Amino acid sequence: MATSAADEPTIGDLGEFGLIDQLRGQIGDNRQILLGPGDDAAHVSTKDGSFLVSTDLLIEGRHFRRDWSSAHDIGRKAAACNLSDINAMGGVATALTVGFGAPGDLPASWALEMTRGFEVECAHVGANIVGGDVTASDKIVIAVTAMGDVARPVLRSGALPGDVVAYAGQLGLAGAGFAALSRGFRSPKAAVDAHRVPHPPYAAGPQAAGAGATAMTDISDGLLADLGHIAEASGVAIDLDSTTFVVPEAVATVSEALGADPMAFMLTGGDDYALVATFSSQATLPEGWTRIGRVADGRGLTVDGSAYEGPAGHQHYR
Repeated sequence: MATSAADEPTIGDLGEFGLIDQLRGQIGDNRQILLGPGDDAAHVSTKDGSFLVSTDLLIEGRHFRRDWSSAHDIGRKAAACNLSDINAMGGVATALTVGFGAPGDLPASWALEMTRGFEVECAHVGANIVGGDVTASDKIVIAVTAMGDVARPVLRSGALPGDVVAYAGQLGLAGAGFAALSRGFRSPKAAVDAHRVPHPPYAAGPQAAGAGATAMTDISDGLLADLGHIAEASGVAIDLDSTTFVVPEAVATVSEALGADPMAFMLTGGDDYALVATFSSQATLPEGWTRIGRVADGRGLTVDGSAYEGPAGHQHYR
């Protein structure tokens, strides 16, 4: 294990969620905070209502590459990542603030085109950029805070034994697109385009909340990784049925070309920003939602009754 000079754990030792757990212990609370850290968005009360708020960070070379994606694509992706967090709580985003760091020699036209991409994506939900900050940076850094409204926030912690598991949106395409681009390919177009610009199912979040979803999250790091957060937060076991998944043609094409298992893209590929939720077995799933598993007593996440072999999805610092 790598340690600091003082022989203390490093951020790399802790990992993303280990660090977040420790940071949460340093953060205070007050009566205006209806829901603090630990979900897709926080829920904060005001004198005349309440709002959802969430922040994400995109860094050049880690979350996007300028030789793979246009400024417009990157703006749309940065917006979608954050709009999706509000969607995952059953809400609708209304406003974004954007922190933008960039080298001084970056053409101003790039920043303008990125902003146009933001506005195009925000138009899907009726949101707009309302402010932000600009600073010098060695590489492009985009920090976005999204705010939105919600009638009934759906948390990760509400899944109950007997519930069914369902998803809305697309799975596997962005991961397959990343794999193709990483090996120098620019096709299949459906997969590559999904990596460049995700298409979150923006209507599905409020629909799921209205249909009584008991828990929900978006899929940014991979279905298994993100659904695992629901299982852990809810204190339940979740089992997925692999026979219920339909592998998109583009995912099958990439898998065949690379000698990969297409189900690995479906289960562990991130960046599609689909939604996964749990519903009472008595509930009628909204249109566009596909049942893929069930919730039971116990702990952990399985596929066809067995633990999944291999990484469950993307992990920062791993």
